[in-house]
Amino acid sequence: MADETVGIVGAGIVGLATGREIARRRPGTRVVVFEKEQRVAAHQTGHNSGVVHAGIYYAPGSLKADLCVRGVSLLKEYCQERGVPYEEIGKLVVAVREDELGRMEALYERARNNHVPDLRKISKDEIREIEPNAGGIAALHSPRTAITDYPAIARQFAGDIESSGGEVRLGFPVTGLTEVSGGVDVASGEERVRVDRLILCAGLQSDSVARMARDRKDPRIVPFRGEYMLLKPDRTDLVRGLVYPVPDPRYPFLGVHFTPRVDGSVEIGPNAVLALAREGYKLSDVSLRDLAGLALYPGVWRMAAQHWRTGIKEYRGALSVAAFMRDAGDYVPGVGTSDVIRGGAGVRAQALDPDGSLVDDFRIHRRGRVTAVRNAPSPAATASMAIAEHIHDAVFASAGDPA
Repeated sequence: MADETVGIVGAGIVGLATGREIARRRPGTRVVVFEKEQRVAAHQTGHNSGVVHAGIYYAPGSLKADLCVRGVSLLKEYCQERGVPYEEIGKLVVAVREDELGRMEALYERARNNHVPDLRKISKDEIREIEPNAGGIAALHSPRTAITDYPAIARQFAGDIESSGGEVRLGFPVTGLTEVSGGVDVASGEERVRVDRLILCAGLQSDSVARMARDRKDPRIVPFRGEYMLLKPDRTDLVRGLVYPVPDPRYPFLGVHFTPRVDGSVEIGPNAVLALAREGYKLSDVSLRDLAGLALYPGVWRMAAQHWRTGIKEYRGALSVAAFMRDAGDYVPGVGTSDVIRGGAGVRAQALDPDGSLVDDFRIHRRGRVTAVRNAPSPAATASMAIAEHIHDAVFASAGDPA
């Protein structure tokens, strides 16, 4: 018999990393991961850009900053041990206008405070030495920024859980959570599984699953679809590494950028448009239930009132390849519609507060036997192993006694 059973809802990279961490640090504990899909990493992890972020963007002292920097070292070591691709191809964060230089300088100071390794400011001529086809008047160069294969890492984590005596239960959509004496019953239809503690890592469904556990209503999840173009195979030599814009500090999105993948392809994107379904990977995907949830949440209307102009611009890019590529051409001059084909898309689970504020930092909190991850956007994949350490410590605080 196991000393204790810990359940985890969600077999994305954060849930699986957490399960692995608990199994590793608490021998005798049985981990059971519940996943509604028939495979792990089916949603955000499986549609991830593959970038291992170095920690440039995040407010010093935030969970994002602390866990990203820690997570990079853990992830790199794990990939090397398991033979998962991990390529330090470097990143340029490029300013193309004079009015971006102040923001770039602020970003540099933030990155220094986060101890991003080997980061430096470079000139227009130095940009061309690193990326001969790139534009821009100045840039930050992060040579240690890497790319990897997150679905492959997730599959490794799942294997680690199973080899420790745990279980990854696929095709198990959670329909109910009931706290009982000494544990929590996890239901899928008529089936019940009792666990001693439960961790919610449900991504796009994190607020709805949290409500089953009688957790707080806010923040709510608002789905943003990010669409990509792909450089045609004979044009992938346009970039050598990652080429990013200087981000707009009003938004938790990083803007359209050039992203080489470990398979040799190069993506351009993503944009950020409000999705009409939580798992809406196509423009035509509509869920009336999800749409009603958006319409009835005051925070959505407050967000729209603040950012409607940006939303219209993003939708133009979704409907027109030429509009999508207009901004990309500032960073790699000459690239255009004839160089690309439409690629895939992902959906980001963006948490939103009632006042319309886009939640920027990770939000993880514990209530009794249930610990809920309520917001875990990028760089959650990069930070997944460090997030797992953080969750472990939160779950087993106070000498292991439930709060």
